[in-house]
Amino acid sequence: MRRTASYSGMSALAVLFLFPLVWSGWSSLKGQAGSGQATGFGFGNYTRMAGFGEGLATYLTNSLLVSVMTVTGTLVVSALGGYAFARFSFPGKNLLFLATLAILMVPYATILIPLYVLLAQIGLQNSLVGLSLVFIMFQLPFALYMMRNSFEAVPRELDESAMVDGCNTFRAFISILLPAVRPGLVTVGLFAFLASWNDFLAPLILLNDGASFPLPVAVWSMTQRTFGAIDYGMLEAGVMVMAIPCLLLFTVLQRYYVRGFMSGALRG
Repeated sequence: MRRTASYSGMSALAVLFLFPLVWSGWSSLKGQAGSGQATGFGFGNYTRMAGFGEGLATYLTNSLLVSVMTVTGTLVVSALGGYAFARFSFPGKNLLFLATLAILMVPYATILIPLYVLLAQIGLQNSLVGLSLVFIMFQLPFALYMMRNSFEAVPRELDESAMVDGCNTFRAFISILLPAVRPGLVTVGLFAFLASWNDFLAPLILLNDGASFPLPVAVWSMTQRTFGAIDYGMLEAGVMVMAIPCLLLFTVLQRYYVRGFMSGALRG
């Protein structure tokens, strides 16, 4: 009885969470008056969305570039920083780590305008590189915390064995420790991708050229129609295009994601 109740509850929650996604997929294919798919079912809404504004290919390319740069930068900085915090002792170590975590206490929206001014001063205003740097900064607290705990979960005997075999610190880091913390790296990379792929507010404020907009801003622009008329079919198609890569990536990396939290990521 207890197992049946548990499975029933989990099934109900699964249906509850999946319903909006299923509804969006159904609405994007269903015919609606004034949409790209007037009657029946088909991909007319996706065809109209592909030609919206600068074109779907441009928006997808921008989102992909930002996500790749964000994930790469976050992984590099968090892996090196997490290794340093976990394995080395240096003056101000704990203070520096706490200062990094303090970024979490700063409201996200309140510093976007100062960042906009800063990016203008260093020549990265209206730039996908500048937007990626902002995303990397906001991912660092969680990423460093995750990677520090992941490295601390690896026995120090592995480092010592590598040193005995002739490895230097950097070689041991690359050849021994990074493979050992792969689940943590995947978890950090997945969170960085989801944050940069789905973020709307930062691109809206930091970018002012339609050709540089990522997909979330483009989908929002679909609601800004003449006389308030919204093509909901095209809008739902845009939502599905945004959601499908996240679903696929999470499904493929799910086992690493769970293992990353279980194998030392929650150690205090």
